[in-house]
Amino acid sequence: MSRTTDHVDAFNHAVTTGDWDTFAHRFADDATMTFVNVPAGPFHGHTAIAAAYRENPPTETMTLLDGEGADLDATGKVRFRWAGGGTGSMELSWTPDGAVRALTVAFD
Repeated sequence: MSRTTDHVDAFNHAVTTGDWDTFAHRFADDATMTFVNVPAGPFHGHTAIAAAYRENPPTETMTLLDGEGADLDATGKVRFRWAGGGTGSMELSWTPDGAVRALTVAFD
């Protein structure tokens, strides 16, 4: 399983359980989370990211559609579809120990 797939699985688990604090531990202490075409963020640091998820939790799970390049573990953009049908893309980068260093999400 790729880190990206694992991240999406953890996200979907948080959506269904409401356990955003556990999900937020996937982010490095100095991580950034940015949204494109959405009036939210950017969020800097693990604490701010955890608070953002707790205060405005996503309500839909997502499914990966494809990746730009064969290795989803590499820094790169992947496309996704929300359970409700909307689509978008996300770009992830990782620390050497596998934590999320940066996440940028864009909605179509």
